[in-house]
Amino acid sequence: MPPFAGSNPLSYNFSRNSIDSASNIITIDVGGQLFQTTKQTLKQSGSKSLLSEITNFNDGVIPFIDRDPEIFSILLSLLRTGNLPSKAKTFDIQDLIFESQFYGVEHLLLNSQSNPSQFEPFDLEKSVILPLSGRDSPTAISTTQLGSVQVAHGCKITSFDWSLKRKSTILTQFAGIDSMLSLSPSIVAAGATDFSGLQIIDVSKGFVKETLNWENATKSGSTVQAIGSSKDFLFTSFESSRRNSNCIMIYDLNDSFRPVAEIGHYEIFGAELDSAIPATKLSWISSHNLLMASGSHSGPSGVRGNIRFWDIRSGNVVWEIKENVDCFSDCTVSDDLSAILKVGVHSGEVFISDLRNIGGENSWTCLGDQRKVTNGKKEGFGCKIESHGNQVFCSKGGNLELWSEVLIGNSIKDRVFRKNSMGRAKDICGNKITHFSFGGNKMFVTRKDQQYVEVWQSSVRGF
Repeated sequence: MPPFAGSNPLSYNFSRNSIDSASNIITIDVGGQLFQTTKQTLKQSGSKSLLSEITNFNDGVIPFIDRDPEIFSILLSLLRTGNLPSKAKTFDIQDLIFESQFYGVEHLLLNSQSNPSQFEPFDLEKSVILPLSGRDSPTAISTTQLGSVQVAHGCKITSFDWSLKRKSTILTQFAGIDSMLSLSPSIVAAGATDFSGLQIIDVSKGFVKETLNWENATKSGSTVQAIGSSKDFLFTSFESSRRNSNCIMIYDLNDSFRPVAEIGHYEIFGAELDSAIPATKLSWISSHNLLMASGSHSGPSGVRGNIRFWDIRSGNVVWEIKENVDCFSDCTVSDDLSAILKVGVHSGEVFISDLRNIGGENSWTCLGDQRKVTNGKKEGFGCKIESHGNQVFCSKGGNLELWSEVLIGNSIKDRVFRKNSMGRAKDICGNKITHFSFGGNKMFVTRKDQQYVEVWQSSVRGF
């Protein structure tokens, strides 16, 4: 138990003047060692922190805090500069986290170590391996903005905090989880294609807070095909257990997951293939207030798919892209690039289309070798593509490509992208990449038949 549990952690020594009102300097005794700083520096910790409280003391008081003075000196440097000093590397990150929580400055520590603004795509390399318990490989991965990560493997979900040092694993009702989305560091939405209902799970306590279902016309179960979210809404693509209907449900994140609307409801009749394709990826486009829903199907006539852009207020499709030639293996959307991107299932090449062309005629521009489009070899099967900031990441087998724009003109036809291979020589040609995601200043990668998660970050970052 912390030494000050249930009591005030500050004691007072009136033997000397600790506050010089003219210079605004304040003296603090931590573990028998005196530190001098200013009120302004201490107030950087936030109004509700212990250190901010010290600034309200009367003249003639030296606060005494019975804690480790060496770690306090590191946290004081953090307050002064916003960064940890080099000597912080001599301490375990968990010790720094524990002390920062005591002083109420963990948010500053987190911001200095796992800030998304520190993400450096050209300097990423595999730096850490996060082992998973059991024999199951990851089937879904989800991250938070500040770098905590949840990994689904078999019937389990393993969570790592932003420091990647604290790990916890819970069991779920699923035989396997196919879709998962982090709503907070401790809450995830999870679903499977063979298990009815979307579960809202508290991974810190290991219990299901709520189960959300779609009431379809046949009264059969509703399996989850994809999950997405915006700031205010949770989106879930459902398919009936009989696979004869599908829809997208919208839930209010600010009102206990109250159902708001149902869009894209399709009943399957006869050989109408397009209606049989449920959305298997949902992406919110904040700049246009639209939901992108994509899905594909492989049949005797080849791979076909569609990408629909939904106005969730009216429930109408404002733009639809039908894919017949070199259908997407995966697709994504980038607000920063004002573009839709896909990797072709046949060619394995990356394509771009102008997001500003919504409602008009779609035109894909190939960023790689256009001649591969009609080769029919399915070189892009299983490839994944995601955008992060103004960068595009694409997996090809066991390797990762980074596509970056070279600014030349304003139109899509004038835009030039260059491809870069990622990682060091020893990082390439591993098992096939199955998922990758971004959180804080890191990228997380999972591979086929591997029971761990790779953490990629800048070689000059990290603790």
